[in-house]
Amino acid sequence: MSSTKQEAWWASTRGLMITALIVWFIFSFGIHMFAKTLNTIVVFGFPLGFYMAAQGSLIVFVALLFWFAGAQDKIDREHGFAEEG
Repeated sequence: MSSTKQEAWWASTRGLMITALIVWFIFSFGIHMFAKTLNTIVVFGFPLGFYMAAQGSLIVFVALLFWFAGAQDKIDREHGFAEEG
């Protein structure tokens, strides 16, 4: 594989990774930092801060994993690094 091709692949992968880490940070720490403020909003009888800490973050993390895997597979295919199978 050429060095240029590897550099292009790594640039795309790094961009995806940084995006995923930003989303992860927002839902790991950002939401919880504002839990008291979010608790003033009630959804289905539960304070929103509690709901986001208990369920919302977990749902986002699972969705993030599936999105990341699909996006990385697309990057791999575009740059010729996809696994056969």
